[in-house]
Amino acid sequence: MYYIGIDLGTSAVKLLLMNETGQIRNTAVREYPLLFPHPGWSEQNPEDWWNAVADGMHELLDGFDSSEVKGISTAGQMHGLVALDEDNQVLRPAILWNDSRTVRQVEYLNETIGRSRLSECTSNIAFAGFTAPKILWMKENEPDLFARIRHIMLPKDYISLKLTGRYCTDYSDASGTLLLDVKNKCWSREMMKICSVTQEQLPDLYESYEMIGTLQPEAASLLGLRTDVKVAAGAGDNAAAAIGCGAVADGACNLSMGTSGTVFIACDQVRTDPMNALHSFAHANGRWHLLGCILSAASCNQWWLEKILNTSDYSGEQAGITEADLGRNDIYFLPYLMGERSPLNDPCARGCFIGLRMDTTRQQMTQAVLEGVAFAFRDCLEVARSQGAVISKSTLCGGGAKSTLWRRMMADILDIPLEIPQTEQGPGYGAAILAGVVCGAWKNVNEAAMKLVHVKEVDEPEPELAGRYEERYQKWHSLYPALKESFRRIEG
Repeated sequence: MYYIGIDLGTSAVKLLLMNETGQIRNTAVREYPLLFPHPGWSEQNPEDWWNAVADGMHELLDGFDSSEVKGISTAGQMHGLVALDEDNQVLRPAILWNDSRTVRQVEYLNETIGRSRLSECTSNIAFAGFTAPKILWMKENEPDLFARIRHIMLPKDYISLKLTGRYCTDYSDASGTLLLDVKNKCWSREMMKICSVTQEQLPDLYESYEMIGTLQPEAASLLGLRTDVKVAAGAGDNAAAAIGCGAVADGACNLSMGTSGTVFIACDQVRTDPMNALHSFAHANGRWHLLGCILSAASCNQWWLEKILNTSDYSGEQAGITEADLGRNDIYFLPYLMGERSPLNDPCARGCFIGLRMDTTRQQMTQAVLEGVAFAFRDCLEVARSQGAVISKSTLCGGGAKSTLWRRMMADILDIPLEIPQTEQGPGYGAAILAGVVCGAWKNVNEAAMKLVHVKEVDEPEPELAGRYEERYQKWHSLYPALKESFRRIEG
């Protein structure tokens, strides 16, 4: 038997085929464009997602008996606003998680409606990336389109709609809309009223491992699958990655270094950060988690190398950075290329190099980019620790984790061991596990994760380097507060 995980990322969809013993039998990747129509805006066409899934599925199943596929589940980028009319036609390009156009709407929600009221309704406050501010932006700036909205979807759930014809989402993804009462796992009537939406416009709610339906005939024919394939509700990419990395027990931590970066801390009970620097969301195993989200992580390195240095030689650019350089770089980088969510909640924050001199080298700037992202992870960990979380180790996944040098920097800057899972397909693997659970291969998500996820290697912090990086982190940490008002003035 086979189970398929669909990981709908920001730059590409990754399809994964897993068998009943947890082995990955095949993968396929299809890219699609990311649109930046105005500074700070980030959009995609949902039709591009579905076309990529359909195209990649044929490569995924090439050489395999497609009749043996029993289940499918999705994971995907969170918070994106997909607005459909009564004919299921997309009204406008989806507004993505890293879009920062909603500064006014976020200020309205946090200051006029009030942080305490939002936290009471949803266990969270407003961030620019969340879905509710996007809905308000559309209401204020595109009233004609807003009036035509019949269904509001999240990105991965648009794929589920194409698969099953059902308007559904799961609690982990819904947590990031600012419309869900996370503690009670239901849509917040007060937030619906604030955003001028009805419950009929919102998708039905499910646990990530619950079945939402089977493939509708048109989708089955297009994908080359049977109509009795079960489809699970799926999960937001962070919750799915945590499942794929085994972060299911209370207090377990997973760090993801993808386009964005996340600090994920599993909780058996709902926990709310009193300062609201971390998000309080539902987990894909039926429980909850705290989440810190760094808007630009591995994408900072990609920007620096490909857009600025015009090279794709990632390993070559890092080759000259030696152990003697670690913890001694006096060039600093703030990784806020798309503003920042955790723990700053500041869409006006911007990326910058600090400390440049006439003798500054390309190598030092490359090192500063890697270190700046790691320092941003440290910021989120410190908030979690201040709330009583005990983080003695963590799993690490995502594209950035493929760099041996970056992993070592992370271990020393965070001063904890970092475990690298045997399977490096976090969200896609987590989604495939959910597909297996919905088909009865394992009795629950925790059992599946504990049986299937294994550690490949561990990066241990080196005490001397950790000490040097502690001093550097404190200096780096002082930079944003000094520049905060300047960022706001620059952004107007």
